[in-house]
Amino acid sequence: MTPLRLTAAALLLPLLLGGCTTQSLAPVPSNPSGFAPWSDAAPTYRFAAGDKLRVQFLLTPEMNETALVAPDGQMGLRAAGQVRAAGLSAAELERSVAQASLRVLREPIVTVSLEEASGSSVLVGGAVQKPGAVQIAGPRGVLETVIMAGGLAEDARMNEVILIRRSPGNRPMLRTVDLNSFAATADPAQDVPVFPGDIVFVPRSRLGEVDLWIDQAVNRLIPFNRSFSYAINRGSAVY
Repeated sequence: MTPLRLTAAALLLPLLLGGCTTQSLAPVPSNPSGFAPWSDAAPTYRFAAGDKLRVQFLLTPEMNETALVAPDGQMGLRAAGQVRAAGLSAAELERSVAQASLRVLREPIVTVSLEEASGSSVLVGGAVQKPGAVQIAGPRGVLETVIMAGGLAEDARMNEVILIRRSPGNRPMLRTVDLNSFAATADPAQDVPVFPGDIVFVPRSRLGEVDLWIDQAVNRLIPFNRSFSYAINRGSAVY
């Protein structure tokens, strides 16, 4: 367990000993309508603004180059011109670049690799001190991510923190994480790893907040549409 996890667990213990009442609230549905069944498989990495990518053309290596994904999500290449990269997987971007390169190349074979990540982000909202995009570098858990967002608010519903992620089929998945159990046992198995593009929401100790947040923050603020075809803006926030 990392020092950050140990410190976070220690910080949460006083809240538990003080008598948390969230356990008596109605639970979040385990399989809410519109969400795919949860899978623990690591999601496909999707490029974001600031990422440095290496683009290679197998048959025309003189066109190989390194390019940055601009703040607007576009990337400029000599062969392909301006192509959108943000929100795409490597395979999707390879197809897009190959198609755009047909203007100057015949049957281009393209490979795209991540040379340098700008600092992948997780969106954190709800009952935390500093909601917004949290930059993560390397493995992180839900609890660590919450601490990086300033920590929990006093009325946080610790036993059912919401985690939303793309499914392998590019649909939204939702599960809950019990930070009470993690803080009480300091068992790393109780925490859940987060990945770039995940959404973490800490409900308050009020009934109905989870459904309201999913409706207002996910369905309206993000073009969610239950297809999960969105790219999180690194500067966006959920309140």
